[in-house]
Amino acid sequence: MTILDKVNAKGRSLVQNFVNDESANYIEAGLLYQIIITGRFHVSLLSIFYNHAKDPELMELIKDALDNLSERTIKVCEDILDANDAMLPTMRFPERLLGSTQDIPSAAHITDMEIAMGLVNMHGASQMALLMAINQSYHLEIGIKLRKQLNIALDWGYRLQQLMLHREWLPQIAKVQH
Repeated sequence: MTILDKVNAKGRSLVQNFVNDESANYIEAGLLYQIIITGRFHVSLLSIFYNHAKDPELMELIKDALDNLSERTIKVCEDILDANDAMLPTMRFPERLLGSTQDIPSAAHITDMEIAMGLVNMHGASQMALLMAINQSYHLEIGIKLRKQLNIALDWGYRLQQLMLHREWLPQIAKVQH
């Protein structure tokens, strides 16, 4: 973060404190609630994907998505709801140990390409949820925190796309002839 970014953030924070000292509204709280539940579900799916993946770079990306995307975004949203005295979602999904592949028959394994395609879909849906929450937020601090998570997610998505391109996991689309 540059000095100018820090000055701008502090200025926004001061203005926000003078203008609006209300807690999150129902729309903001509802969107954060949705992000938390979806994030918890993604943690469950990412654990399954990790246990099925064979490619070391894909496994590293999935682990990064678990630690630095899903878990972190859930924590940011939970902190915002806590600060606004809102209830946190009680819905939980089973925790799965990473690396416990057990004895899954090879015909039942998800391929690395299928995992990567699933990750792309999850990533796109997560970006849209964050963008919608940012767009619907009246509180600058909520928008700023979610935007930081979105920036981290965009960087991660770029790394995933580069891996998919390198491994030739992207679908081949024929060029349109004019």
